[in-house]
Amino acid sequence: MTEKENISKEKMDKDKLASEEQVGEQEQNIKAEKGTENQEAEAEENQEAQEKEELSAEEKLQIENQELKDKFLRLYSEFENYRRRTSKERLELIKTASEDVLKDLIPVVDDFERAIKAEEKEGGDKNALEGSLLIYNKLIKVLESKGLKVMEDQVGKDFDSEHQEAITKIPAPSEDMKGKVIDVVEKGYMLGDKVVRFAKVVIGS
Repeated sequence: MTEKENISKEKMDKDKLASEEQVGEQEQNIKAEKGTENQEAEAEENQEAQEKEELSAEEKLQIENQELKDKFLRLYSEFENYRRRTSKERLELIKTASEDVLKDLIPVVDDFERAIKAEEKEGGDKNALEGSLLIYNKLIKVLESKGLKVMEDQVGKDFDSEHQEAITKIPAPSEDMKGKVIDVVEKGYMLGDKVVRFAKVVIGS
């Protein structure tokens, strides 16, 4: 082989080697780029997974918060119902207790009225009569302050079965008094809007 051919061959070998080295570098660059892309993809996946975990934790907190709110509202509602129920029961108890006491005092008022009428008829000691009237009026004021009211102005009015009890009928003194109250034998009393004692009346027939 001639010297010229040797030089040409060496040149070709060098070019081939340079080409192979260049191809190798390109392959390494490609691999490096792929590795970088893979790393970036993994980083993105990790970031997405972390965001999902954070979002999931936030959602969990929101759910727990909502559950606590619902529990609080239920407890508050139950407490309000309990408070209203106990207040109503307490008021009913107080009202019932006072009603029983007032009912027991009504016959005492009746006795007072009979005693005063008897004293007025007998024409006894005026000082004693005035003392009885003072005590009687004081008692009536106390009962009225507790809500007890006497049924007044019933004579001459139509019979009312919701407030009155007819104990007897007598011939009416006039046509316009038929079916109406002729006389009140025993006074009726109201406690607020409730009848605590029906008035006992005589009706014209």
